[in-house]
Amino acid sequence: MRLFYTKRELALKKKRTALAVLCIALVIGVYLIATHRSEPEPELPTVVVAPATQKDVEIYGEYVGRVRAQQFVEVRARVEGYLEKMLFAEGTYVNKDQVLFVINQDQYKAKADKVRAQLKKDEAQALKAKRDLERIRPLYKQNAASQLDLDNAIAAYETAVASVGMSKADLDQAELELGRTVVRSPIAGHISERHVDLGTLVGPGAKSLLATVVKSDTVLVDFSMTALDYLKSKERNVLLGQKDDTRSWQPNVTITLADNTVYPHKGLVDFAEPQVDPRTGTFSVRAEMPNPNRVLLPGQFTKVKLLLDVREHSIVVPMKSVIIEKGGAYIYVMRRDNIVERRFIELGPEVGNQVVVERGLAANENIVTEGFHKLTPGVKVNPVKPTANTNRK
Repeated sequence: MRLFYTKRELALKKKRTALAVLCIALVIGVYLIATHRSEPEPELPTVVVAPATQKDVEIYGEYVGRVRAQQFVEVRARVEGYLEKMLFAEGTYVNKDQVLFVINQDQYKAKADKVRAQLKKDEAQALKAKRDLERIRPLYKQNAASQLDLDNAIAAYETAVASVGMSKADLDQAELELGRTVVRSPIAGHISERHVDLGTLVGPGAKSLLATVVKSDTVLVDFSMTALDYLKSKERNVLLGQKDDTRSWQPNVTITLADNTVYPHKGLVDFAEPQVDPRTGTFSVRAEMPNPNRVLLPGQFTKVKLLLDVREHSIVVPMKSVIIEKGGAYIYVMRRDNIVERRFIELGPEVGNQVVVERGLAANENIVTEGFHKLTPGVKVNPVKPTANTNRK
């Protein structure tokens, strides 16, 4: 073993030692990097968050209704005779007092002429009796006529006056019957087809129904509501069929036609039956609706949508954000520090895909609308705003 080394050998040995130490250090560093694994931070659950909105909510009820005419009048013959004329086109619009039918007038004209002649005869008799009485009175005062003569003259005059009155009444009756041979429309509206043919014997003792006139520029829609609907409306101080000027809204009606199109005009409830039918548990309601173009035909069925109530400044949340369990309904509310809490709420009526929150939530509080199935109370979340597709659902 050598005890002494040259300077060159010593320097070379130092370099080799330093290189060996460096290699060992690199190996140890690589080993430590490869073997050391830092624990990753926990990933926050991503949820869709939206604020609770406050707005006026309209509450509707849907029913099955039937359209009927505002006025439906039967045109009947009030005197007997053969039908001579029909002065209208079937299915057209007729005015009030427009002549529709003419019944044979011969016998009624003859009767009126006879009664008129009898009236003239009675008037002449009354005039003669009056003159006789005027002649008797001065003679009676001069004792030139007896009391019996005076009494007979007075009786004759009063009888003649009564006969004139009877003849006038008979003439009025005859002229009334003659006037009824001309059948006029009692109202303005659209007339049906005729129910009898020309030449048919009509009248009270025969076929009296000649046609019908329907006033349909305004129609009535009848439908039935449940007693529960009535109680709910009473709770909100809404009296169906009674207009309330203190409210900013009225219980209007919208109807849907057979082709599922919504009728453009709205009607108003003008009557509600004051009692409930014990057999069905419902009560009848009527709405009046304009029908200027005769789109609505009397007798047709339709879907009725009635505005029952307007909840002003209500808190509304999407129905999909509500969890309903045996303990009640609750939602997840996100605080400012992005930590969610379970909030029990009292639900009100549903409106489309939303629901009214009666108690337990304030306006603009952030609620979890999607992703709540992976949450527990007190967990921190990663909130995202709802997308356009989410809003449309």
